[in-house]
Amino acid sequence: MSDAYIYDAVRTPRGKGRKDGALHEVTSVRLSAQVLNALKERNGLDGHAVEDVIWGNVTQVMEQGGCLARTAVLASDLDESIPGLAINRFCASGMEAVNLAANQVRGGAGQAYIAGGVEMMGRVAMGSDGAAIAVDPTVAMDSYFVPQGISADIIATEYGFTRDQADALAVESQKRAKAAWDDNRFDKSIITVKDQNGLTILDHDEYMRPGTDMQALGSLNASFQAMGEVMPGFDAVAKLKYPHLERINHIHHAGNSSGIVDGSAGVLIGNAEFGKAYGLKPRARIRQTCKIGTDPTIMLTGPVPATEKILADSGMKIGDIDLFEVNEAFASVVLRFQQAFDVDPSLVNVNGGSIAMGHPLGATGAIIIGTLLDELERSDKEVGLATLCIASGMGAATIIERV
Repeated sequence: MSDAYIYDAVRTPRGKGRKDGALHEVTSVRLSAQVLNALKERNGLDGHAVEDVIWGNVTQVMEQGGCLARTAVLASDLDESIPGLAINRFCASGMEAVNLAANQVRGGAGQAYIAGGVEMMGRVAMGSDGAAIAVDPTVAMDSYFVPQGISADIIATEYGFTRDQADALAVESQKRAKAAWDDNRFDKSIITVKDQNGLTILDHDEYMRPGTDMQALGSLNASFQAMGEVMPGFDAVAKLKYPHLERINHIHHAGNSSGIVDGSAGVLIGNAEFGKAYGLKPRARIRQTCKIGTDPTIMLTGPVPATEKILADSGMKIGDIDLFEVNEAFASVVLRFQQAFDVDPSLVNVNGGSIAMGHPLGATGAIIIGTLLDELERSDKEVGLATLCIASGMGAATIIERV
């Protein structure tokens, strides 16, 4: 079995995901193509340099439908002999693309891949694909389906997290993201998004609100209380599943939940022979990957069992990990991860996360792997773990180590 190495990782800045956002006029295909072009140019790729492009995106309709991966290849400067595979593991789609590519390389099915993902949430609305898990009553009722915001509040209720704790984590995310940008920590990975005339559209994460403080967050209403308590009354569904909960404590709002944004990211993965052929030095080895199913109602606890599984599979302990990237889908997701493993919060999401910079669903998994790699190099650490919660009750994780 060959080792799978990360040779490069790039991402676009994240746009606001609204009609007035900087990236609103850029299609999913064009944004993906710019990431593919950057990886090609930065690494001198030519011809059939990679076996495949594996590209994650969640809402696979309209411009994000029809095997977006192949369309992006054709819209890019990559050779048309390179195929494309579009995949969907909800919020972990970008990570699953990377993990799948790494395991293909490890198994000998090609020397190199480009993997990552995209989500243009301002152009293709979340949920517009009419997913059966949410809208088919024969599935939704049997699985006690509730929206993710309710799930996040169930986690807070079940594990005892307060609104102040969630808000404090959000403020810290904003603080860390601003510090990272001020210190140019994303420079190695960020590519500027340009229009068809070559003019820069966006060169920074547009969604950030660095002035956020506890007072500002305290003025926000809980986002999911009405849908939980009034109509359609999802709290009642949750209490059918978890009768020991007397009530659901609604602590999440726009300020301590991930932002709806546009973005794309890609990772170049290959074996040692690929690196030698192109004169490239590997930056990290993908040591282990995993995915797991979890309770579909509480839904967002996946990072905990995924981390337990990946550590067991790799023969490692939590203390062997130097840095963690835990996607900030909602504050309670990260709080639960820190509680479960008793990890030092200073080692988790060192440069902020999706609460501050946004969560472009299909791209985030690839983004946090690249961010983790950059921070391992910057801080001269060796081993990092990235993990995400996933809609409908799943978790995924990746362990990388510098070489």
